[in-house]
Amino acid sequence: MQNIEIARRLEEVADLLETQRANPFRVQAYRRAALSVRHLARPLAEIWETGGETGLRAVTGVGERLGTALRILISTGRLPMLDRLRGETDPVALLESVPGIGPRLAERLHQEFEIDSLEDLETAAHDGRLSDLAGIGKKKLAGISDTLAARLGRVRREGRLDEHDAPSVDELLDVDCEYREKASAAQLPKIAPRRFNPQGEAWLPILHTQRGERHYTALYSNTARAHETGRVRDWVVLYFDAGVHELQATVITSQRGPLAGKRIVRGRETECEAFYASSSNGNASTHGEPLVEHTAF
Repeated sequence: MQNIEIARRLEEVADLLETQRANPFRVQAYRRAALSVRHLARPLAEIWETGGETGLRAVTGVGERLGTALRILISTGRLPMLDRLRGETDPVALLESVPGIGPRLAERLHQEFEIDSLEDLETAAHDGRLSDLAGIGKKKLAGISDTLAARLGRVRREGRLDEHDAPSVDELLDVDCEYREKASAAQLPKIAPRRFNPQGEAWLPILHTQRGERHYTALYSNTARAHETGRVRDWVVLYFDAGVHELQATVITSQRGPLAGKRIVRGRETECEAFYASSSNGNASTHGEPLVEHTAF
């Protein structure tokens, strides 16, 4: 990508964050980065090739997280965060971007296996779920694993997720509670998602919030499975800073077991049980009750 195009993408992120009432300091960080990129004498792609993310940060003056965003823009031509702010997030298209995964397989992975990210796909490749699918032999599975290792590995090497980077279940449930309360009260800006929205209606509430220095973006799950099960307004996807990269978590209302009726973080059920069982945690009951949504979309 040319510097001018990278700068335009960063400016669009800043504009959308401002419109969606994100932290003003975060908005300004993207504006400053765009201005720096516009005034560079050398192509940013060339700087990346010779100096890596360290070189990108040195010439633009950005921090580690924005440095990672610049790397992603240069190497892929896309910025997942911008897609999300535009309402263009499409997990099926993301899965299709992996060599060896076509449209039908991507749709099946998303719907049947609830795979929404490359991290989810990597986990499925290693735990045996992909090897059970027709059409994925050992050679194709190895190719998929190699691609994921290349695309995800560098980010992990440059910024490993330490314990202090991982948000607690309490924190995730607190953000989920804030999002659902504000969405129910119509206090959030809305975006028009590209998927499952033929009328182009701006119905999807979006929240930008912080806990300490960690930035969060929260949205209802606009996925095929959420629509099919009627749980769009129950499943909440949280995107958050983790070291120098971004991760996501999905919060749902548990349908069975000891946590039935409680809000839980999918994949962290054991921690949720401990959270709710703790008699000393006064927030457990307030986070745990699902809200009743009446707004149609």
